[in-house]
Amino acid sequence: MEERERFEQLVAEAWNALPETFREKLENVEVVVEEWPDPETMRRAGVRYRFQLLGFYHGVPLTGRTHNYAMVLPDKISIYRQPIMMRCRNWNDVARMVQRVLRHEVGHYFGLSDERLRELDAY
Repeated sequence: MEERERFEQLVAEAWNALPETFREKLENVEVVVEEWPDPETMRRAGVRYRFQLLGFYHGVPLTGRTHNYAMVLPDKISIYRQPIMMRCRNWNDVARMVQRVLRHEVGHYFGLSDERLRELDAY
């Protein structure tokens, strides 16, 4: 199995490991593996260097949606492979980091801020 395929498998396993009560509430969300964040995403995240960003939630959090929220493109959770691989020494580290990053971005989907995620030790 090639490295990218193995990484994508870890992302799928992290998704499946989310508690079912959360997965049931995740509607119209696509999880994608990207090599690096693009400049616009880096700007929106407030980071200067592409290796700093491990994941990003693109969308409108549930807490920010109104009754007019319909017929929109899927929200997207990007998991950035290269920055994660750079921080990890082995595949066990990668698996733990992917799970942590995915849970963090899912937290944003549910409307949790970075500050609140830090308080919950989900950062």
